[in-house]
Amino acid sequence: MDFHGKTVGYAITGSHCTFAEVMPQIQRFMDSGANVVPIVSGSVLATDTRFGTSENWLKQLKDITGNDIISTIVEAEPLGPSKLLDVLTIAPCTGNTTSKLANAMTDSPVLMAAKSQMRNGRPLVLAISTNDGLGLNAANIAKLLVAKHIYFVPFGQDNPENKPNSLVARMELIPEACYAALQGSQLQPMIIQRFHSA
Repeated sequence: MDFHGKTVGYAITGSHCTFAEVMPQIQRFMDSGANVVPIVSGSVLATDTRFGTSENWLKQLKDITGNDIISTIVEAEPLGPSKLLDVLTIAPCTGNTTSKLANAMTDSPVLMAAKSQMRNGRPLVLAISTNDGLGLNAANIAKLLVAKHIYFVPFGQDNPENKPNSLVARMELIPEACYAALQGSQLQPMIIQRFHSA
């Protein structure tokens, strides 16, 4: 994959348990020649968890990309008029973000960036990570599956025995899904086995 000359928006929302999986994918974009613009939700900006502190994750984002982090709606708004992003991925994309995106709500920098991307008719790639993907959020995912210019990182059930409604993308396929989206294609297969049986 060659991302030279491409600007990739990389938006992170609050599925903190997947942060360690997504950071290497940002490095892969950089290694492939992309300019990566980091965007974070309020949860990423201000929440420390057992998976790490917000300060640590923000430092990693800044160090990997070399760019300032977009962390407010005001900072994200110019992404529309400037047409800066060739592709935008939200990875991880929580159930909360999925729900708001499917229902046209714009109350975070990540959602403002997504709105800007859709306004410009450019690809938006979602790497879902939600405990209710096969519950109440299934309707929202279905709405986004048929939306124009929206693509998905292949996803599946991550723990069907203990969390049967949970869906998580295979995060190592984020760059591949974005590359396919730039060609106007959905990376296939889209629904995959995410868990490993004993």
